[in-house]
Amino acid sequence: MLPAEKVLLARHSAFTPIRVTEDRDGVRTLRFGDSGTRQSVVKVNDPTYLGLAYSKVMPLSLGFIDCPKKILVVGLGGGSLPVFFHTILPEAGIDIVELDADVVRTASEFCGFVQDRRMRVSVEDGRDFIEGCDVSYDLIVLDAFDADSVPQHLLTEEFLQAVKGALNPHGAVVANVWGPALNRLYSRILATYRHVFDPVFILDVPNPGTKVFIGMSQACRWSEAELLQRMAAVPVVGLSEVGTLRFRHSDLEHVPGAELIRDP
Repeated sequence: MLPAEKVLLARHSAFTPIRVTEDRDGVRTLRFGDSGTRQSVVKVNDPTYLGLAYSKVMPLSLGFIDCPKKILVVGLGGGSLPVFFHTILPEAGIDIVELDADVVRTASEFCGFVQDRRMRVSVEDGRDFIEGCDVSYDLIVLDAFDADSVPQHLLTEEFLQAVKGALNPHGAVVANVWGPALNRLYSRILATYRHVFDPVFILDVPNPGTKVFIGMSQACRWSEAELLQRMAAVPVVGLSEVGTLRFRHSDLEHVPGAELIRDP
């Protein structure tokens, strides 16, 4: 917590300590634990505000699909990403899966998150939800983190095959992943995504060293130049703060001999 922040909430859920702080500009931050990674940064009265660098990159996945009508977000946090999608896509329905009921309560009480007929939360493990769902999605957003990492059962080939099966024929999955400098499993995660999805694209988030993977359920219909144009049309405020957008096909990152991540 920064010195200029005040604590609005400190509670323990069944899974983790939850902390919400607010700075002098009214920006609120949700963390799991006092020194945990920032899970969400929100402005309660600004539904398009995306305060974290990776959260400004994730919506660029909209450039890889056409007119999404159904979106699934795995991992709520403070709700900044689903609220952003809800605001800029007034015709889309958004399903959210969050394991921790206290995270849902915190997002509703302190982060301005509001459910309605187009945006609903299921309190459930994201993998269980996807493996049991009978709905096809245009976009699946994987943003589930514990204090510092993606839960292992949300990284395996078996899980990603279930994700692919829940996508529409021209759908996409977008995932937030720690980069290789901070993630000993990075090469295996990338190899597993490439094994399941073809193609996989990578967007760099340079400041915190994270990566955004975008996996397609079928071959991409657009050239690289067209994708850049489509991403540039996504209304993400403050994207320039992230730095130069680096975008490439995952085949340009070599992961020789990397083992796939599979269920035990």
